[in-house]
Amino acid sequence: MKNFKSALIITVLSAVSFGSFAQSISVTGSTLDDAESQIAQKAKQAGAGYKVTGSSAGNQIRMTATLLK
Repeated sequence: MKNFKSALIITVLSAVSFGSFAQSISVTGSTLDDAESQIAQKAKQAGAGYKVTGSSAGNQIRMTATLLK
């Protein structure tokens, strides 16, 4: 019985950790607002929130974010 409970707990915890896995995305845009609106649109399509994790500027803006479910 103890082994059964342990196996059940491990299975449940594994399912929880896979369900909370965050996805990283990156976009390029001509302005910061343009890049962030692209990220917001992708997050909305995925039914998730987002957190911007980085950006860089050159000829274009490159922005990365993590989608949070």
